[in-house]
Amino acid sequence: MKTLLASTLILTSTSLYAHDSCDVELEGGIKIDSTGIEFMQDKKPVYSIFEDNRLMVDGKSIDLNAGQQALVTEYATSIRSIIPEVKSIAIEGIDLAVEGVNMAFDELLGAGNDVGADLTRELTALRDEVQTRFDADKGFYVDEHGFAGEEFLGDEFEQRIESVVEKAVRDSMGSLLIAVGQQMLFSGDTGAFETKMASFGDKIATEMEARGAELESKGEQICLSVVEIDNLEEQLKAEISELEHINILKVKSQGANEI
Repeated sequence: MKTLLASTLILTSTSLYAHDSCDVELEGGIKIDSTGIEFMQDKKPVYSIFEDNRLMVDGKSIDLNAGQQALVTEYATSIRSIIPEVKSIAIEGIDLAVEGVNMAFDELLGAGNDVGADLTRELTALRDEVQTRFDADKGFYVDEHGFAGEEFLGDEFEQRIESVVEKAVRDSMGSLLIAVGQQMLFSGDTGAFETKMASFGDKIATEMEARGAELESKGEQICLSVVEIDNLEEQLKAEISELEHINILKVKSQGANEI
């Protein structure tokens, strides 16, 4: 149970930072709000793009030709466009876990059981947190440690999900044991009960894996979008001398060198 729930949600954390086809690293921070995008290194601002078109480096406005201006605008809008993509896959991952939770506990304890309801409530709270965090209008910050300077969707995300699941299972252990005992008593055949639960487990795994494959595909698309953003950053560095020594985003594509 714990492994199933965690694995469906791990997709959300790996979608932005790593994927089978690319490995994404931030060499600084990016602060995004409704007015602009600020790029930081060593916790200090190095350049900003305001209203998706006005470039400032070290606090000074940079004059741009038409080609440079178009490139800056494309870069800024590409960064903004990936936010709802990441938000969507994170929320879908949590919804998938909620679905798996209810399928499992409804089978063991019956529909409307308290255990499934409690765990669903915990996961829904996490979903609401994702919904709130991914709001560019309100503003948020992402760096090499995760979102808002925390390991929100970083390495600690899996531990957070596992902690929620473990607590629910631990708190409900008595109810689960009673339910299992009743199932075995009524079936009168331990082997038949084990076969039934194994079959049910396979059913959940099949359904969750199918949905998980969809999330994996979306994760790959996000990865490709990040690669495109990194390519735009390289073009900016080549076209605008003030940015040539600044590299916020690094991507290692499968079978390719670091960009």
